[in-house]
Amino acid sequence: MSTAAVPDSADIVIVGGGHNGLVAAAYLATAGLEVVVLERLDHTGGAAVSAQAFAGHDARLSRYSYLVSLLPQRIIDDLGLDLTLLRRRYSSYTPLPGTSTGLLIDTGDSEATAASFAAIGAEPDAQGLARFQGRAARLAETLWPSLTEPLMTRAEARALVGDDDAWNAFIEHPLAGAIEADVDNDLVRGVLLTDALIGTFARASDDDLAQNRCFLYHVIGGGTGDWDVPVGGMGAVSGALWHAATEAGATIVTGAEVTAIDPDGTVSFTLDGSERFVRAGHVLSNVAPWVLDRLLGEGEAGVRPKPEGAQVKVNLLLSRLPRLLDESVSPEAAFGGTFHIHEGYAELDRAVDAAEAGALPSPLPAEIYCHSLTDPSILSPELQASGAQTLTVFGLHVPSRLITDENNDEMRERLQAAVIDSLNSVLAEPIEGCLLLDSEGHPCIETKTTLDIERSLGMPGGNIFHGPLSWPFVDDDAPLESPAERWGVATGHDRILLCGSGARRGGAVSGLGGHNAAMAVLELRSDASASS
Repeated sequence: MSTAAVPDSADIVIVGGGHNGLVAAAYLATAGLEVVVLERLDHTGGAAVSAQAFAGHDARLSRYSYLVSLLPQRIIDDLGLDLTLLRRRYSSYTPLPGTSTGLLIDTGDSEATAASFAAIGAEPDAQGLARFQGRAARLAETLWPSLTEPLMTRAEARALVGDDDAWNAFIEHPLAGAIEADVDNDLVRGVLLTDALIGTFARASDDDLAQNRCFLYHVIGGGTGDWDVPVGGMGAVSGALWHAATEAGATIVTGAEVTAIDPDGTVSFTLDGSERFVRAGHVLSNVAPWVLDRLLGEGEAGVRPKPEGAQVKVNLLLSRLPRLLDESVSPEAAFGGTFHIHEGYAELDRAVDAAEAGALPSPLPAEIYCHSLTDPSILSPELQASGAQTLTVFGLHVPSRLITDENNDEMRERLQAAVIDSLNSVLAEPIEGCLLLDSEGHPCIETKTTLDIERSLGMPGGNIFHGPLSWPFVDDDAPLESPAERWGVATGHDRILLCGSGARRGGAVSGLGGHNAAMAVLELRSDASASS
Protein backbone atom coordinates (compact mmCIF):
# COMPACT_ATOMS: atom_id res chain seq x y z
CA MET A 1 0.00 0.00 0.00
CA SER A 2 1.09 3.54 -0.61
CA THR A 3 2.83 5.48 2.10
CA ALA A 4 3.31 8.54 -0.09
CA ALA A 5 4.01 11.91 1.48
CA VAL A 6 0.90 13.60 2.83
CA PRO A 7 0.35 17.13 1.53
CA ASP A 8 -0.45 19.96 3.94
CA SER A 9 -3.80 20.46 2.25
CA ALA A 10 -6.12 18.59 -0.11
CA ASP A 11 -9.56 18.93 -1.62
CA ILE A 12 -10.74 15.82 0.19
CA VAL A 13 -9.44 13.89 3.18
CA ILE A 14 -11.05 10.52 3.82
CA VAL A 15 -10.71 9.13 7.34
CA GLY A 16 -10.52 5.36 7.07
CA GLY A 17 -9.49 3.15 4.15
CA GLY A 18 -12.28 0.60 4.33
CA HIS A 19 -14.12 -0.30 1.14
CA ASN A 20 -16.46 2.72 1.34
CA GLY A 21 -13.55 5.11 1.70
CA LEU A 22 -11.93 3.57 -1.36
CA VAL A 23 -15.17 3.95 -3.35
CA ALA A 24 -15.37 7.64 -2.45
CA ALA A 25 -11.68 8.14 -3.22
CA ALA A 26 -12.01 6.54 -6.65
CA TYR A 27 -15.03 8.64 -7.65
CA LEU A 28 -13.59 11.92 -6.40
CA ALA A 29 -10.07 11.41 -7.73
CA THR A 30 -11.56 10.47 -11.10
CA ALA A 31 -13.38 13.81 -11.02
CA GLY A 32 -10.01 15.55 -10.73
CA LEU A 33 -9.98 16.32 -7.00
CA GLU A 34 -6.92 15.92 -4.81
CA VAL A 35 -7.85 13.07 -2.45
CA VAL A 36 -5.96 11.77 0.59
CA VAL A 37 -7.05 8.60 2.40
CA LEU A 38 -5.73 8.09 5.95
CA GLU A 39 -5.90 4.49 7.21
CA ARG A 40 -4.92 3.42 10.74
CA LEU A 41 -3.96 -0.15 9.82
CA ASP A 42 -1.07 -1.23 7.60
CA HIS A 43 -3.52 -2.19 4.86
CA THR A 44 -6.79 -0.93 3.40
CA GLY A 45 -10.08 -2.77 3.07
CA GLY A 46 -11.41 -2.67 6.64
CA ALA A 47 -13.70 -5.66 7.17
CA ALA A 48 -13.65 -6.55 3.46
CA VAL A 49 -10.31 -8.35 3.45
CA SER A 50 -8.83 -11.78 2.85
CA ALA A 51 -6.21 -13.22 5.16
CA GLN A 52 -4.02 -16.29 5.51
CA ALA A 53 -5.44 -17.07 8.93
CA PHE A 54 -3.71 -20.40 9.55
CA ALA A 55 0.07 -20.78 9.48
CA GLY A 56 1.35 -23.34 7.04
CA HIS A 57 -1.74 -23.34 4.82
CA ASP A 58 -2.16 -21.23 1.70
CA ALA A 59 -5.84 -20.44 2.25
CA ARG A 60 -7.04 -16.83 1.86
CA LEU A 61 -10.15 -16.65 4.04
CA SER A 62 -12.59 -13.75 4.05
CA ARG A 63 -11.82 -13.06 7.67
CA TYR A 64 -14.71 -10.75 8.56
CA SER A 65 -17.30 -9.99 5.84
CA TYR A 66 -17.80 -12.82 3.40
CA LEU A 67 -20.68 -12.37 0.89
CA VAL A 68 -21.76 -9.59 -1.47
CA SER A 69 -25.32 -8.49 -2.22
CA LEU A 70 -25.61 -4.72 -1.79
CA LEU A 71 -22.75 -3.60 -4.09
CA PRO A 72 -24.57 -1.98 -7.04
CA GLN A 73 -23.58 -2.84 -10.59
CA ARG A 74 -23.49 0.93 -11.17
CA ILE A 75 -20.47 1.26 -8.86
CA ILE A 76 -18.75 -1.74 -10.46
CA ASP A 77 -19.27 -0.24 -13.92
CA ASP A 78 -18.48 3.37 -13.00
CA LEU A 79 -15.16 2.41 -11.43
CA GLY A 80 -14.30 -0.33 -13.92
CA LEU A 81 -13.81 -2.90 -11.18
CA ASP A 82 -12.27 -6.23 -12.16
CA LEU A 83 -14.55 -8.28 -9.97
CA THR A 84 -16.41 -11.56 -10.43
CA LEU A 85 -19.36 -12.57 -8.25
CA LEU A 86 -20.75 -16.12 -8.34
CA ARG A 87 -24.32 -17.15 -7.57
CA ARG A 88 -24.87 -20.15 -5.29
CA ARG A 89 -27.31 -22.83 -6.45
CA TYR A 90 -28.60 -23.70 -2.99
CA SER A 91 -30.41 -21.15 -0.88
CA SER A 92 -30.22 -22.91 2.47
CA TYR A 93 -30.23 -26.11 4.46
CA THR A 94 -31.74 -26.25 7.94
CA PRO A 95 -31.61 -29.43 10.04
CA LEU A 96 -34.68 -30.20 12.14
CA PRO A 97 -33.26 -30.41 15.69
CA GLY A 98 -33.41 -33.85 17.28
CA THR A 99 -34.00 -35.63 13.96
CA SER A 100 -32.03 -36.92 11.00
CA THR A 101 -33.89 -34.77 8.48
CA GLY A 102 -33.94 -31.13 7.45
CA LEU A 103 -35.14 -28.53 4.97
CA LEU A 104 -33.08 -28.07 1.77
CA ILE A 105 -34.14 -25.13 -0.41
CA ASP A 106 -32.67 -25.83 -3.85
CA THR A 107 -33.20 -22.99 -6.30
CA GLY A 108 -32.25 -25.36 -9.12
CA ASP A 109 -34.84 -28.05 -8.33
CA SER A 110 -38.32 -26.98 -7.25
CA GLU A 111 -39.57 -30.55 -6.96
CA ALA A 112 -36.76 -31.53 -4.59
CA THR A 113 -37.48 -28.42 -2.53
CA ALA A 114 -41.18 -29.30 -2.30
CA ALA A 115 -40.28 -32.82 -1.21
CA SER A 116 -37.99 -31.41 1.48
CA PHE A 117 -40.82 -29.26 2.86
CA ALA A 118 -43.00 -32.37 2.99
CA ALA A 119 -40.26 -34.35 4.76
CA ILE A 120 -40.30 -31.97 7.74
CA GLY A 121 -44.12 -31.85 7.84
CA ALA A 122 -44.37 -28.37 6.33
CA GLU A 123 -45.74 -29.09 2.86
CA PRO A 124 -48.21 -26.11 2.82
CA ASP A 125 -45.41 -23.73 3.82
CA ALA A 126 -43.68 -24.12 0.45
CA GLN A 127 -46.41 -21.93 -1.02
CA GLY A 128 -46.41 -19.71 2.06
CA LEU A 129 -42.69 -19.11 1.65
CA ALA A 130 -43.29 -18.16 -1.98
CA ARG A 131 -45.99 -15.65 -0.93
CA PHE A 132 -43.71 -14.12 1.66
CA GLN A 133 -40.80 -13.86 -0.76
CA GLY A 134 -43.07 -12.39 -3.44
CA ARG A 135 -44.09 -9.53 -1.15
CA ALA A 136 -40.47 -8.91 -0.16
CA ALA A 137 -39.46 -8.98 -3.83
CA ARG A 138 -41.88 -6.15 -4.57
CA LEU A 139 -39.98 -3.90 -2.16
CA ALA A 140 -36.60 -5.04 -3.46
CA GLU A 141 -37.42 -4.48 -7.12
CA THR A 142 -38.74 -0.97 -6.58
CA LEU A 143 -36.51 0.37 -3.80
CA TRP A 144 -33.15 -1.05 -4.91
CA PRO A 145 -32.53 1.46 -7.76
CA SER A 146 -33.15 4.35 -5.35
CA LEU A 147 -30.13 3.53 -3.19
CA THR A 148 -27.76 5.26 -5.61
CA GLU A 149 -30.03 8.28 -6.02
CA PRO A 150 -30.89 11.19 -3.70
CA LEU A 151 -33.10 10.12 -0.80
CA MET A 152 -36.83 9.73 -1.18
CA THR A 153 -39.30 10.65 1.52
CA ARG A 154 -41.39 7.96 3.17
CA ALA A 155 -44.45 9.00 1.16
CA GLU A 156 -42.49 8.92 -2.09
CA ALA A 157 -41.07 5.49 -1.32
CA ARG A 158 -44.49 4.11 -0.42
CA ALA A 159 -45.99 5.47 -3.64
CA LEU A 160 -43.13 3.99 -5.66
CA VAL A 161 -43.67 0.54 -4.15
CA GLY A 162 -47.37 0.80 -4.95
CA ASP A 163 -48.27 -2.19 -2.77
CA ASP A 164 -49.79 -1.26 0.57
CA ASP A 165 -49.91 -4.88 1.73
CA ALA A 166 -46.16 -5.34 1.26
CA TRP A 167 -45.37 -1.89 2.64
CA ASN A 168 -47.40 -2.39 5.80
CA ALA A 169 -46.09 -5.91 6.36
CA PHE A 170 -42.40 -5.05 6.11
CA ILE A 171 -42.14 -1.32 6.87
CA GLU A 172 -44.94 -0.29 9.23
CA HIS A 173 -45.45 -3.33 11.50
CA PRO A 174 -43.15 -5.81 13.26
CA LEU A 175 -41.89 -8.53 10.93
CA ALA A 176 -43.50 -11.22 13.08
CA GLY A 177 -46.87 -10.42 11.56
CA ALA A 178 -45.69 -11.04 7.99
CA ILE A 179 -43.88 -14.26 8.88
CA GLU A 180 -46.70 -15.72 10.94
CA ALA A 181 -49.31 -14.83 8.34
CA ASP A 182 -47.57 -16.75 5.57
CA VAL A 183 -45.96 -19.81 7.21
CA ASP A 184 -46.88 -22.03 10.16
CA ASN A 185 -43.90 -24.32 10.65
CA ASP A 186 -41.46 -23.16 13.34
CA LEU A 187 -38.39 -24.18 11.33
CA VAL A 188 -39.56 -22.37 8.20
CA ARG A 189 -40.44 -19.28 10.22
CA GLY A 190 -36.92 -19.31 11.63
CA VAL A 191 -35.38 -19.47 8.17
CA LEU A 192 -37.31 -16.32 7.22
CA LEU A 193 -36.45 -14.53 10.45
CA THR A 194 -32.69 -14.99 10.26
CA ASP A 195 -32.38 -12.37 7.51
CA ALA A 196 -33.65 -9.89 10.09
CA LEU A 197 -31.11 -10.82 12.75
CA ILE A 198 -27.63 -10.88 11.19
CA GLY A 199 -25.70 -8.54 13.46
CA THR A 200 -28.95 -7.30 15.04
CA PHE A 201 -30.01 -8.23 18.58
CA ALA A 202 -33.78 -8.31 18.23
CA ARG A 203 -36.98 -10.33 18.22
CA ALA A 204 -39.40 -10.70 15.34
CA SER A 205 -42.06 -8.84 17.34
CA ASP A 206 -40.00 -5.85 18.56
CA ASP A 207 -41.84 -2.56 18.16
CA ASP A 208 -38.74 -0.51 17.32
CA LEU A 209 -38.56 -2.40 14.00
CA ALA A 210 -34.76 -2.83 14.08
CA GLN A 211 -35.37 -6.34 12.78
CA ASN A 212 -37.43 -4.99 9.88
CA ARG A 213 -34.68 -2.62 8.78
CA CYS A 214 -32.08 -5.40 8.96
CA PHE A 215 -34.40 -7.67 6.97
CA LEU A 216 -34.96 -5.08 4.26
CA TYR A 217 -31.24 -4.66 3.62
CA HIS A 218 -30.79 -8.43 3.48
CA VAL A 219 -33.46 -8.93 0.80
CA ILE A 220 -33.07 -5.77 -1.28
CA GLY A 221 -29.64 -6.33 -2.87
CA GLY A 222 -29.59 -6.21 -6.65
CA GLY A 223 -33.37 -6.08 -6.62
CA THR A 224 -33.39 -9.83 -5.92
CA GLY A 225 -31.84 -10.29 -2.48
CA ASP A 226 -29.26 -12.77 -3.76
CA TRP A 227 -25.99 -12.99 -1.83
CA ASP A 228 -23.02 -13.84 -4.03
CA VAL A 229 -19.53 -15.19 -3.49
CA PRO A 230 -16.67 -12.88 -4.60
CA VAL A 231 -14.08 -14.83 -6.57
CA GLY A 232 -10.78 -14.54 -4.72
CA GLY A 233 -12.52 -13.66 -1.45
CA MET A 234 -13.45 -10.29 0.01
CA GLY A 235 -9.90 -9.11 -0.48
CA ALA A 236 -10.57 -9.14 -4.21
CA VAL A 237 -13.32 -6.55 -3.68
CA SER A 238 -11.14 -4.17 -1.69
CA GLY A 239 -8.19 -4.87 -3.96
CA ALA A 240 -10.18 -3.83 -7.02
CA LEU A 241 -11.31 -0.67 -5.24
CA TRP A 242 -7.75 0.17 -4.12
CA HIS A 243 -6.60 -0.20 -7.71
CA ALA A 244 -9.41 2.08 -8.97
CA ALA A 245 -8.62 4.75 -6.37
CA THR A 246 -4.85 4.76 -6.89
CA GLU A 247 -5.14 4.63 -10.68
CA ALA A 248 -7.37 7.71 -10.46
CA GLY A 249 -4.66 9.51 -8.48
CA ALA A 250 -5.79 9.23 -4.87
CA THR A 251 -3.05 9.26 -2.22
CA ILE A 252 -3.54 6.37 0.22
CA VAL A 253 -1.53 6.47 3.42
CA THR A 254 -1.53 3.45 5.72
CA GLY A 255 -0.32 3.43 9.30
CA ALA A 256 -1.87 6.90 9.74
CA GLU A 257 -4.08 7.09 12.83
CA VAL A 258 -6.42 10.08 12.92
CA THR A 259 -6.52 11.62 16.39
CA ALA A 260 -8.79 14.64 15.91
CA ILE A 261 -10.97 16.37 13.34
CA ASP A 262 -11.77 20.08 13.47
CA PRO A 263 -15.04 21.29 11.93
CA ASP A 264 -12.94 23.70 9.85
CA GLY A 265 -11.57 20.70 7.92
CA THR A 266 -8.28 20.19 9.75
CA VAL A 267 -7.44 16.53 10.35
CA SER A 268 -4.77 15.64 12.91
CA PHE A 269 -3.06 12.25 12.73
CA THR A 270 0.04 10.34 13.73
CA LEU A 271 2.36 8.79 11.16
CA ASP A 272 5.69 7.09 11.85
CA GLY A 273 5.56 8.32 15.43
CA SER A 274 5.10 12.00 14.59
CA GLU A 275 2.09 14.28 14.90
CA ARG A 276 0.84 15.60 11.58
CA PHE A 277 -2.13 17.47 10.16
CA VAL A 278 -3.76 18.12 6.79
CA ARG A 279 -6.40 20.71 5.89
CA ALA A 280 -9.24 19.67 3.62
CA GLY A 281 -12.03 21.35 1.76
CA HIS A 282 -14.21 18.43 2.88
CA VAL A 283 -13.55 15.58 5.31
CA LEU A 284 -15.28 12.27 4.60
CA SER A 285 -15.67 10.06 7.67
CA ASN A 286 -15.43 6.34 6.98
CA VAL A 287 -15.38 5.52 10.70
CA ALA A 288 -18.46 4.82 12.79
CA PRO A 289 -20.45 7.95 13.73
CA TRP A 290 -19.79 7.18 17.40
CA VAL A 291 -16.05 7.30 16.67
CA LEU A 292 -16.47 10.50 14.66
CA ASP A 293 -18.13 12.15 17.66
CA ARG A 294 -15.02 11.50 19.69
CA LEU A 295 -12.65 12.70 16.99
CA LEU A 296 -14.68 15.91 16.93
CA GLY A 297 -14.46 16.16 20.72
CA GLU A 298 -18.21 15.69 21.04
CA GLY A 299 -18.27 12.25 22.61
CA GLU A 300 -18.47 13.40 26.21
CA ALA A 301 -21.65 15.31 25.41
CA GLY A 302 -23.45 12.01 24.95
CA VAL A 303 -24.33 12.67 21.32
CA ARG A 304 -25.23 9.02 20.75
CA PRO A 305 -24.93 5.76 22.72
CA LYS A 306 -22.15 3.35 21.89
CA PRO A 307 -23.34 0.80 19.31
CA GLU A 308 -23.68 -2.84 20.27
CA GLY A 309 -22.76 -5.77 18.08
CA ALA A 310 -24.39 -9.13 18.66
CA GLN A 311 -22.40 -11.87 16.97
CA VAL A 312 -19.42 -14.19 17.12
CA LYS A 313 -17.44 -15.03 13.98
CA VAL A 314 -15.61 -18.34 13.59
CA ASN A 315 -13.42 -19.38 10.65
CA LEU A 316 -12.40 -23.00 10.08
CA LEU A 317 -10.19 -24.84 7.60
CA LEU A 318 -11.21 -28.48 7.07
CA SER A 319 -9.57 -31.48 5.45
CA ARG A 320 -13.04 -32.32 4.08
CA LEU A 321 -16.70 -31.56 4.72
CA PRO A 322 -18.26 -33.51 7.61
CA ARG A 323 -21.00 -36.11 7.23
CA LEU A 324 -24.54 -35.08 8.21
CA LEU A 325 -27.10 -36.83 10.36
CA ASP A 326 -29.42 -36.30 7.40
CA GLU A 327 -28.15 -38.89 4.93
CA SER A 328 -30.60 -37.76 2.26
CA VAL A 329 -28.65 -34.53 1.71
CA SER A 330 -25.05 -34.44 0.56
CA PRO A 331 -22.64 -32.24 2.51
CA GLU A 332 -21.91 -30.38 -0.74
CA ALA A 333 -25.59 -29.42 -1.06
CA ALA A 334 -26.06 -28.64 2.64
CA PHE A 335 -23.01 -26.40 2.82
CA GLY A 336 -23.51 -25.05 -0.70
CA GLY A 337 -25.85 -22.31 0.53
CA THR A 338 -26.56 -20.98 4.03
CA PHE A 339 -26.49 -23.76 6.64
CA HIS A 340 -28.79 -22.79 9.54
CA ILE A 341 -28.24 -24.36 12.95
CA HIS A 342 -30.71 -24.00 15.84
CA GLU A 343 -32.41 -21.06 14.18
CA GLY A 344 -35.99 -22.14 14.68
CA TYR A 345 -38.45 -19.34 15.34
CA ALA A 346 -38.94 -20.17 19.02
CA GLU A 347 -35.24 -20.99 19.52
CA LEU A 348 -34.26 -17.54 18.29
CA ASP A 349 -36.54 -15.87 20.82
CA ARG A 350 -35.20 -18.07 23.62
CA ALA A 351 -31.67 -17.08 22.63
CA VAL A 352 -32.57 -13.40 23.10
CA ASP A 353 -34.08 -14.22 26.50
CA ALA A 354 -30.88 -15.98 27.58
CA ALA A 355 -28.60 -13.16 26.43
CA GLU A 356 -30.77 -10.52 28.08
CA ALA A 357 -30.42 -12.51 31.32
CA GLY A 358 -26.62 -12.39 30.95
CA ALA A 359 -26.10 -15.95 29.70
CA LEU A 360 -24.85 -17.44 26.47
CA PRO A 361 -27.68 -18.91 24.39
CA SER A 362 -27.67 -22.70 24.55
CA PRO A 363 -27.85 -24.05 21.95
CA LEU A 364 -26.23 -21.15 20.13
CA PRO A 365 -28.05 -20.13 16.91
CA ALA A 366 -25.61 -19.95 14.01
CA GLU A 367 -25.30 -20.09 10.26
CA ILE A 368 -22.50 -21.36 8.09
CA TYR A 369 -21.07 -20.51 4.68
CA CYS A 370 -18.57 -22.54 2.66
CA HIS A 371 -16.80 -20.13 0.33
CA SER A 372 -14.52 -22.73 -1.19
CA LEU A 373 -17.36 -24.88 -2.59
CA THR A 374 -18.36 -22.01 -4.88
CA ASP A 375 -14.92 -20.44 -5.31
CA PRO A 376 -12.02 -22.84 -4.72
CA SER A 377 -9.54 -20.17 -5.91
CA ILE A 378 -8.99 -19.05 -2.31
CA LEU A 379 -7.22 -22.37 -1.71
CA SER A 380 -3.83 -23.37 -3.09
CA PRO A 381 -3.83 -26.08 -5.78
CA GLU A 382 -2.53 -28.52 -3.16
CA LEU A 383 -5.39 -27.79 -0.74
CA GLN A 384 -7.92 -28.01 -3.57
CA ALA A 385 -6.57 -31.39 -4.65
CA SER A 386 -6.72 -32.70 -1.08
CA GLY A 387 -10.45 -31.91 -0.74
CA ALA A 388 -9.96 -29.17 1.84
CA GLN A 389 -12.79 -26.70 2.45
CA THR A 390 -13.34 -23.51 4.43
CA LEU A 391 -16.24 -22.79 6.76
CA THR A 392 -17.36 -19.43 8.10
CA VAL A 393 -19.71 -19.54 11.09
CA PHE A 394 -21.74 -16.51 12.17
CA GLY A 395 -23.21 -17.00 15.66
CA LEU A 396 -26.26 -14.91 16.58
CA HIS A 397 -27.50 -13.22 19.73
CA VAL A 398 -24.18 -12.70 21.50
CA PRO A 399 -24.47 -9.00 22.40
CA SER A 400 -21.32 -7.12 23.27
CA ARG A 401 -22.73 -6.42 26.74
CA LEU A 402 -21.63 -9.99 27.60
CA ILE A 403 -17.98 -9.30 26.67
CA THR A 404 -15.55 -7.26 28.77
CA ASP A 405 -11.81 -6.59 28.75
CA GLU A 406 -11.52 -8.95 31.72
CA ASN A 407 -13.50 -11.89 30.34
CA ASN A 408 -12.78 -11.62 26.61
CA ASP A 409 -10.32 -14.53 26.44
CA GLU A 410 -12.60 -16.77 28.51
CA MET A 411 -15.67 -15.78 26.48
CA ARG A 412 -13.85 -16.43 23.21
CA GLU A 413 -13.17 -20.00 24.35
CA ARG A 414 -16.74 -20.46 25.58
CA LEU A 415 -18.21 -19.09 22.37
CA GLN A 416 -15.98 -21.26 20.23
CA ALA A 417 -17.06 -24.30 22.23
CA ALA A 418 -20.71 -23.27 21.89
CA VAL A 419 -20.36 -22.96 18.11
CA ILE A 420 -18.70 -26.39 17.90
CA ASP A 421 -21.44 -27.92 20.09
CA SER A 422 -24.18 -26.44 17.91
CA LEU A 423 -22.52 -27.70 14.75
CA ASN A 424 -21.82 -31.17 16.13
CA SER A 425 -25.47 -31.55 17.16
CA VAL A 426 -26.46 -31.86 13.47
CA LEU A 427 -23.46 -33.86 12.25
CA ALA A 428 -22.85 -37.60 12.07
CA GLU A 429 -19.27 -37.06 13.22
CA PRO A 430 -17.47 -34.43 15.33
CA ILE A 431 -16.25 -31.47 13.30
CA GLU A 432 -13.01 -31.59 15.30
CA GLY A 433 -12.00 -34.69 13.33
CA CYS A 434 -12.21 -32.73 10.07
CA LEU A 435 -10.09 -29.76 11.16
CA LEU A 436 -6.68 -29.37 9.57
CA LEU A 437 -3.76 -28.55 11.86
CA ASP A 438 -1.59 -25.49 11.37
CA SER A 439 2.20 -25.55 11.19
CA GLU A 440 2.40 -25.58 15.01
CA GLY A 441 -0.02 -28.46 15.40
CA HIS A 442 -3.04 -26.37 16.45
CA PRO A 443 -6.51 -26.96 14.98
CA CYS A 444 -7.33 -24.48 12.19
CA ILE A 445 -10.08 -22.56 13.93
CA GLU A 446 -10.21 -18.81 14.57
CA THR A 447 -12.84 -17.07 16.72
CA LYS A 448 -13.58 -13.34 16.88
CA THR A 449 -15.71 -11.82 19.64
CA THR A 450 -17.33 -8.41 19.36
CA LEU A 451 -14.46 -6.99 21.41
CA ASP A 452 -11.91 -8.62 19.09
CA ILE A 453 -13.66 -6.96 16.15
CA GLU A 454 -13.70 -3.59 17.91
CA ARG A 455 -10.00 -3.82 18.66
CA SER A 456 -9.03 -5.00 15.17
CA LEU A 457 -11.30 -2.84 13.02
CA GLY A 458 -12.31 0.08 15.25
CA MET A 459 -16.00 -0.87 15.01
CA PRO A 460 -17.45 0.25 18.36
CA GLY A 461 -19.12 -2.57 20.23
CA GLY A 462 -18.16 -4.87 17.38
CA ASN A 463 -21.22 -3.58 15.52
CA ILE A 464 -20.79 -4.70 11.90
CA PHE A 465 -23.03 -1.88 10.63
CA HIS A 466 -21.20 0.90 12.57
CA GLY A 467 -24.49 1.58 14.38
CA PRO A 468 -28.25 1.10 14.06
CA LEU A 469 -29.47 0.64 10.50
CA SER A 470 -31.79 3.28 9.05
CA TRP A 471 -34.52 3.06 6.45
CA PRO A 472 -33.39 3.82 2.87
CA PHE A 473 -35.72 6.82 2.89
CA VAL A 474 -36.43 9.69 5.30
CA ASP A 475 -39.51 10.88 7.13
CA ASP A 476 -41.68 13.28 5.19
CA ASP A 477 -40.67 16.26 7.34
CA ALA A 478 -36.92 15.55 7.27
CA PRO A 479 -34.70 18.38 5.97
CA LEU A 480 -33.44 17.73 2.44
CA GLU A 481 -32.09 21.17 1.58
CA SER A 482 -28.36 20.52 1.25
CA PRO A 483 -26.68 17.95 -0.99
CA ALA A 484 -25.37 16.16 2.10
CA GLU A 485 -28.90 15.84 3.46
CA ARG A 486 -30.31 14.73 0.13
CA TRP A 487 -27.68 11.99 -0.17
CA GLY A 488 -27.98 10.85 3.46
CA VAL A 489 -24.40 11.73 4.45
CA ALA A 490 -24.84 14.89 6.52
CA THR A 491 -23.30 15.52 9.92
CA GLY A 492 -23.69 18.59 12.14
CA HIS A 493 -20.82 20.26 10.26
CA ASP A 494 -20.86 21.49 6.67
CA ARG A 495 -17.30 20.41 5.84
CA ILE A 496 -17.66 16.91 7.30
CA LEU A 497 -19.68 14.17 5.60
CA LEU A 498 -20.28 10.52 6.40
CA CYS A 499 -19.00 8.09 3.79
CA GLY A 500 -19.07 4.75 5.62
CA SER A 501 -21.53 2.17 6.86
CA GLY A 502 -22.86 4.71 9.35
CA ALA A 503 -24.33 6.83 6.56
CA ARG A 504 -28.01 6.42 5.76
CA ARG A 505 -28.28 3.42 3.43
CA GLY A 506 -24.90 2.22 4.72
CA GLY A 507 -24.11 -1.19 6.18
CA ALA A 508 -22.64 -4.36 4.66
CA VAL A 509 -20.18 -4.39 1.76
CA SER A 510 -22.09 -2.10 -0.56
CA GLY A 511 -19.98 0.95 -1.35
CA LEU A 512 -23.18 2.97 -0.99
CA GLY A 513 -21.82 5.22 1.75
CA GLY A 514 -18.77 6.05 -0.36
CA HIS A 515 -20.76 6.54 -3.56
CA ASN A 516 -23.36 8.78 -1.95
CA ALA A 517 -20.78 10.90 -0.13
CA ALA A 518 -18.90 11.39 -3.40
CA MET A 519 -22.11 12.43 -5.18
CA ALA A 520 -22.84 14.95 -2.41
CA VAL A 521 -19.33 16.44 -2.65
CA LEU A 522 -19.55 16.78 -6.42
CA GLU A 523 -22.95 18.43 -6.11
CA LEU A 524 -21.65 20.81 -3.44
CA ARG A 525 -18.71 21.79 -5.62
CA SER A 526 -20.93 22.22 -8.65
CA ASP A 527 -23.24 24.50 -6.65
CA ALA A 528 -20.27 26.51 -5.35
CA SER A 529 -18.83 26.87 -8.85
CA ALA A 530 -22.17 28.00 -10.26
CA SER A 531 -22.59 30.66 -7.59
CA SER A 532 -19.06 32.07 -7.88
